[in-house]
Amino acid sequence: MISQAAKMQLIMQYGVGLEGVDIDAATKHGIKVARIPSDGYKEILLHNEMQIAIQQKKLGYPTGETLLGKTVLILGFGNIGIDLAKRLRPFGVKIIATKRSWASDEHAVGDLVDVKGSHEDIYDFARKADIVVCCLRLNCETAGIINNNFISLMKKGALLVNIARGGLIDYESVVRHLESGHLGGLGIDVAWTEPFDPEDPILKHKNVIITPHVAGVTEHSYRSMAKVVGDVALQLHAGLPLTGIEIVN
Repeated sequence: MISQAAKMQLIMQYGVGLEGVDIDAATKHGIKVARIPSDGYKEILLHNEMQIAIQQKKLGYPTGETLLGKTVLILGFGNIGIDLAKRLRPFGVKIIATKRSWASDEHAVGDLVDVKGSHEDIYDFARKADIVVCCLRLNCETAGIINNNFISLMKKGALLVNIARGGLIDYESVVRHLESGHLGGLGIDVAWTEPFDPEDPILKHKNVIITPHVAGVTEHSYRSMAKVVGDVALQLHAGLPLTGIEIVN
């Protein structure tokens, strides 16, 4: 498709994920590839299991667990990681995070992170975390990064949350540690296969929650992204510098 697009100047993802774009081919043909930065376009949708207790006429159930005093590891401290840390801070958690480079983000990060680390620190940080939240981008370096070694180093009963891409977590390792009881729970907003099999045996575990990756599927976010797309199209047509997007090649 790219080789046939003689007049193509820009391929822009309606959001962040670029897995469906052949970036190398676009670069070869002189076509820019861009995404819309996630900052400001994600909203929160709540999944409330307590409705089950209401339907069963049970009050004071289920027993919850506090975030106060917990250590949360955020793998990949980009825009989503920063927004997550802002929401976690009021709950009295200790935040440890990893990032390829911290040099350019000192102002944005401020005092959101108690301990900063790089890729080399993930195993050490895994030992310290009560909750691990994966916010990494999927590439050849990060694919399957949450593997058997990583999960086995986590505290017994610790929680694992993946809100980035399914391929970041090794499926068999997660299943193994859920069945052994080492992994205290799994929350995923992305899956290993698309469409996700609703009969997947991993869902038999009561401590597994899956949501359909809809945090950005709201009227507000879609209208906001549509405006960015329109603005960039006008900039491109007028030969102006492209703003409001992230060029990746």
